[in-house]
Amino acid sequence: MKRYIKNKISKLLPLVVVGALFVSCSKDFLEPDPLSIFEPETTFTTEAGLQATLAIADKSLRNNYIHFSYANNSVPIGTEYVFSDMAKYGKTDASTTAADYANIITPTGTFQRDPGDGIYLGFYWDEGYNGIKFANTVLTYVNQVQNLSDDVKKKYIGQAYFHRAYRYLNLVYQFGDIPLVTKILEVPKQNYSSTKKEAIIEMITADMEKAVEWVPEQSQLPYKGLVNKGACRQLLIKCYLASGRFAEAEAQADILINQSGYSLMKNTFGTFDQGGKPETWKITRNVIWDLHRPENKVIAANTEAILIMPNSGAQSFLGFASMRIFGPLWASGNLRTPDGKQAGLRIASNNANYNPLYDYNKAFGRGIATISASYYSQVPMWVVNNVEDKQDLRHNSTVGNWVNMENLKYNDKTSTYFGQNFRMKDGTTLLARDSIRDYFDFPLYKIYLHDVVQEANPSSTDFQGATTGSIAHMYLYRLAETYLLRAEARFYRGNVAGATQDVNVIRQRAGAAQMYSAVTIGDICAERGRELYLEEWRNVELKRISHCLAMSGKPDEWGNTYSLSNWDKQSGRDNAGGSYWWQRIVHYTLYNKYPNGIVVPNGTKIYSMDKRNNYWPIPNSAITANIKGKLSQNFGYDGYDASVKVWDKWQDAVADEDKVE
Repeated sequence: MKRYIKNKISKLLPLVVVGALFVSCSKDFLEPDPLSIFEPETTFTTEAGLQATLAIADKSLRNNYIHFSYANNSVPIGTEYVFSDMAKYGKTDASTTAADYANIITPTGTFQRDPGDGIYLGFYWDEGYNGIKFANTVLTYVNQVQNLSDDVKKKYIGQAYFHRAYRYLNLVYQFGDIPLVTKILEVPKQNYSSTKKEAIIEMITADMEKAVEWVPEQSQLPYKGLVNKGACRQLLIKCYLASGRFAEAEAQADILINQSGYSLMKNTFGTFDQGGKPETWKITRNVIWDLHRPENKVIAANTEAILIMPNSGAQSFLGFASMRIFGPLWASGNLRTPDGKQAGLRIASNNANYNPLYDYNKAFGRGIATISASYYSQVPMWVVNNVEDKQDLRHNSTVGNWVNMENLKYNDKTSTYFGQNFRMKDGTTLLARDSIRDYFDFPLYKIYLHDVVQEANPSSTDFQGATTGSIAHMYLYRLAETYLLRAEARFYRGNVAGATQDVNVIRQRAGAAQMYSAVTIGDICAERGRELYLEEWRNVELKRISHCLAMSGKPDEWGNTYSLSNWDKQSGRDNAGGSYWWQRIVHYTLYNKYPNGIVVPNGTKIYSMDKRNNYWPIPNSAITANIKGKLSQNFGYDGYDASVKVWDKWQDAVADEDKVE
């Protein structure tokens, strides 16, 4: 069986090398720091030092998804979804303005590294540049390592290029024009200028062309979880799309789909996990359920996995309270039976009132809905040919993959409605008084993870997700996304038939009843949402697609076209204009729909978004740390100045890195 890297760096390197890395690099190396911080020369003159740095970069990929916040109430990937069409902030017991993004997102606010229940803007900035720093360390020192063959040296350079390009591609669609840092400096630099996102994309695209040539296939690497040629090719496809080089993107997707040894999983495989409580909620074995069991993501039989992020073992495991954060608060006092009892109770298995037929706590987890599904992601996203496709295994409650709130049954024995299905209303009486947090449908197959700690405690009523001792391996890239990237490339090139074929391949694998006859870009985005929930960075991908639409001149599903001159330089909350991302916010979310707020039992909550939120602001901390230069602030935010110098060519930005004042 193919081994996978278990995020135990000591498995990869001698312990003495690991210790030397952590000690000699100091705390500043491992934690976020301003761009201007001086990086002293460190001893990376051995191959083991390069391997250790890349191992840290590999491991840190997980941080962008599941780095815990205070009280396990949120994770970074949730921020990518509340800034999209698929989710909203769900904690209605938080402050009135917690989701008032049009007003609270400013250069001087919302940039805590650990924002608690809030949004992770600062975390993404820090982690992005942290990953870039790891990559730059390898690129700076690789030529100082003696006795490396040319092929081995190129492998390390290509893997470092991947890590740097991956971070930059995400950062430019989160933050726009940003500082370009390509080396570890020998002296402090506090006079950076920003670089145009298009120039950064040009640089990382050239880097990834080399990486695809130099990095070995997975079969030639000792572990799964190391950056491989397939992952480099997937990233190159995205870089080509972001560059407007659509024919080249399609050609690379052809290679990955047809010539690289990957294939979609179409049959059940691996270990069958029957879920948290089969008596309560039965899972009928199916390929979609198997595909998303963490133990099946890393096995050799899985021919769809391109790059996985291993997450298990005692030394560096990151817990993921997936059911807590992304599941509804079904056990809420605001969710009642028609006779006034609480609709769902969390009853421990050692309680005299316990009934294994109604153990939703173990079957679905104790949801608190920090991230609440949008209505679009529950129903309209699944409509194809004017039919809500409930046969689609990703939206199928019959096999157990999808949970509708109406599938739950009242489990308070004192209620005369015990055993009857949940309902939102009883006649004209509203039983779900907080539908934002308590009442929404969800894909169990995506959020269910064994909570090993709670399963060992018969008194527990607090199942959350993957805790210590659990397994929470994740996908970074799968072949299913490659088909959807090729669909995009074909769409931009005017080949709607080819794009439709690619989307339908994914639908056929999911057992869907409805197939497309001719896709729009909206259909491709919907299919990404169905297939890649909690895998793709939804906000980033919608911004990238917005950019691609502007480059291609192709219309969106509503007939709108976009201009490169202003697609990302608009502000306001009206429905007209903006980017494609904005139009999806307008059409599919509740942002700005209720200017006076939404009344819930805990008060009135404001949900707002602005066109300028197409990019998040450059953090004021980065601007003020750059005391001898001036970074460009994004359009619409305090400090924006169109006259500020911005590098148009990445080569000029690189040449300037050694110029300090």
